[in-house]
Amino acid sequence: MEVYHSQVLVCGGKGCISPESIDLYRNLKSEIRKHKLNHEIEVLKTECLGLCELGPVVIVYPEGVLYNKVKTDDIQELVESHFIRNKVLERLEYKVSEGEGKVRNLNKLDFFKKQLRIALRNCGIIDPENIDEYIALDGYKALEQVLTTMSPLEVIENIKKSGLRGRGGGGFPTGMKWQFAAKQDRDEKYIICNADEGDPGAFMDRSVLEGDPHSVLEAMTISGYAIGSNKGFIYVRAEYPLAVERLEIAINQSREYGLLGENILDTGFNFNIELRLGAGAFVCGEETALIQSIEGRRGMPMPKPPFPAVSGLWGKPTIINNVETFANIVPIILNGADWFRGIGTEKSPGTKVFALGGKITNTGLIEIPMGTTLRETIFEIGGGIPNAKDFKAVQTGGPSGGCIPEKEIDNPIEYDSLVALGSMMGSGGMIVLDEDNCMVDVARFFLDFTKDESCGKCTPCRIGTKRLLEMLENITKGKAEMEDLYKLEHLALGIKKVALCGLGQTAPNPVLSTLNHFKDEYIAHVKDKKCPAKVCRPLVQYVILEDKCKGCGLCTRNCNIGAISGKLQEPHIVDQDICLKCGLCMHICRFKAIVKI
Repeated sequence: MEVYHSQVLVCGGKGCISPESIDLYRNLKSEIRKHKLNHEIEVLKTECLGLCELGPVVIVYPEGVLYNKVKTDDIQELVESHFIRNKVLERLEYKVSEGEGKVRNLNKLDFFKKQLRIALRNCGIIDPENIDEYIALDGYKALEQVLTTMSPLEVIENIKKSGLRGRGGGGFPTGMKWQFAAKQDRDEKYIICNADEGDPGAFMDRSVLEGDPHSVLEAMTISGYAIGSNKGFIYVRAEYPLAVERLEIAINQSREYGLLGENILDTGFNFNIELRLGAGAFVCGEETALIQSIEGRRGMPMPKPPFPAVSGLWGKPTIINNVETFANIVPIILNGADWFRGIGTEKSPGTKVFALGGKITNTGLIEIPMGTTLRETIFEIGGGIPNAKDFKAVQTGGPSGGCIPEKEIDNPIEYDSLVALGSMMGSGGMIVLDEDNCMVDVARFFLDFTKDESCGKCTPCRIGTKRLLEMLENITKGKAEMEDLYKLEHLALGIKKVALCGLGQTAPNPVLSTLNHFKDEYIAHVKDKKCPAKVCRPLVQYVILEDKCKGCGLCTRNCNIGAISGKLQEPHIVDQDICLKCGLCMHICRFKAIVKI
């Protein structure tokens, strides 16, 4: 094994791949070879560290220098400065806020100070395609401990005692689910990892699969031992080609090392894992629909009970946990249930991974202890709202979640508190909204998504979501009456009560939460025919201010439909009956004489 003087980590997460991090990685290796330093410097492509706002990111160890927003054109200068002249390239070095100086330890970053990485513990710091690096960080030690020193019942009791709840949305106690399946006296049982991450803007599970695939394989094998299963499936969407590739590599490596397959670690225990690719149907995130898909049928939910732990895949007891839930299993085994229970809150122990996005300074992937407040998450970790805008709301739980207003952001993030606010934990999407967002339009956007993703099996979801969307569209067009707000709420509550599966039952959440917290905006749309945020196009107007207009004619020449008229050097006017409200005139006016009202 070669010993290197330096190790360079290049982020290979999707957020950094978009701005050329793969070319950057290749050019960096090439430049280091050119200087004949390849036996002294190791260059590794790692997975997402969560620092999406700073990407592409390059970190040099042992110094711990963090270079941000690195471009391919910077590579020659970086290598010559850092590795030839032993001088940090300051123009690319990330510096924290004024007075705190340079970064030499990522935990010193404000972004990481309140985070605790358990599920993401290895992401961004190991080569996900090298099993030896995973093993070097206690990988497969938990599996060895379980197979050689613990009974299946002891494993289940340990997970139950930890208080781990499913991280896929519902928050059902993981140990209890395993116990149900273990009690079933059947000839065959199955373990399924739900990696069908379909929420818009969500990339939590993808990052674990791409950055630490062995942690999922090890946890699934432990789960198989606990319930008496010899077969596992990872259901991953085909839109995640890198995750699929790395899972395939990890499975093959684990088999080569005797950590998967027959007679694992010479204990007599057998366990195999296969991949199943999903076609991208959002409804297949629901466990019974996922089972239907693996069986080769159309992914449509089934009535419950029986629950999958009793009768699931091919009618056999089946455990379904999502990627993040499995990513917590190994640390619990190694550190103990009491350690895990000591993190977070009494009813929601541990941490939760979120994809933080929207109107936020530090977009990226975060993992925080349960009980951290929304304010801490948005303003301390996320860095607050850019462009000096006011915070308006945060939408949690994906398209089926709800919108939480500013007055509630001191609430802790945990399963029950979010539900009480009309939202949910979901798989971990967190989208921040500012003063420029229209809450009616936000509800319309998410409902449009869930309407399209309905499998069509039950009438409340198939027809009800369409009617809800039609009502919302009429409101955003100024075509609704006050009575329609009552009808909107009544229908939303009805769908929530009688829809077959979780998709239909939670689809009205964006509507109900915005109605509850932002009813004044709905009333403005209906009664005043105005959109307070000036987002809904049919309800806005572009007006030329007479005292500012110089009559230069620039707007007239650029309006393709002739909605603006006026003589040169005299104030112009906009014909509101013709105007398409594209906003081009306002953007090109040099005198700021055109405003949106």
